[in-house]
Amino acid sequence: MKKQRLANLGSTGSIGTQSLEIIRQHPDKFEVVYLSANSNWELLGQQIQEFNPNKALIANEDHFGALKANVTGTEIISGANNLPELAACDEIDTVINALVGFAGFDSTLAAIHAGKKVALANKESLVVGGEIITNALKESDAELIPIDSEHSAMLQCLVGENYSDIEKIIITASGGPFREFTNKQMENVTVEQALDHPIWNMGAKITIDSSTMMNKGLEIIEAHWLFDIPVEKIEPVIHPQSIIHSMITFTDGSSKAQLGLPDMKVPIVYALSYPKRIPLDT
Repeated sequence: MKKQRLANLGSTGSIGTQSLEIIRQHPDKFEVVYLSANSNWELLGQQIQEFNPNKALIANEDHFGALKANVTGTEIISGANNLPELAACDEIDTVINALVGFAGFDSTLAAIHAGKKVALANKESLVVGGEIITNALKESDAELIPIDSEHSAMLQCLVGENYSDIEKIIITASGGPFREFTNKQMENVTVEQALDHPIWNMGAKITIDSSTMMNKGLEIIEAHWLFDIPVEKIEPVIHPQSIIHSMITFTDGSSKAQLGLPDMKVPIVYALSYPKRIPLDT
């Protein structure tokens, strides 16, 4: 079986490093062709030594010299403006977009225009440009597979179903670290408390967004664009255990739910192996 050739954009972050954990488990199925990081050149250098990609990009140009001096055998480039070019290169089949914020949009769009499979952790691509992204998908052979646990759950529940039969989508939220705080207690919370999520192991930005519940609003927008569902049909529900990730209710009154322990490697491996499943050692 031919190896799936990967570009891991944001390889030193939470999703990027967990993706590499999966790739380590399946060296017969995946080949790392490109890696990128924003500024963590030391970890990127270690990843280059282990995975021997064709190219690696450091977005912060101040670290280009240090990275280049510490690796051999891999072409080193710099500048975030070069990320979309990596995402569209002929040498890869799949783009893991684990970039943070609006910076990920151009790479998502470039990968779609190039007909790639996109394993998307960068929800901002759909939040800020959902119409542009979905229109591009209609004109391309590309696939967009969500890595967010809730949207991965929705996709799994919708296998074999018609989207027109959806009555309601229930998207769960743990409630974050401040779920039971009073308004008075909220006046004195710290950044450290906000970063101490009780359930999920995530990057700093999404952890803060989860603590404020802003992340759930972004995920509702993401679900709207992914599945062409009116936001009025998407209902957020607090579920502190985070075992049910999403539930779909259909027009005939039946429902499907996807359950699993809160481990981001589960939706990552589903996105990478989709439409098949492969074993995961958690």
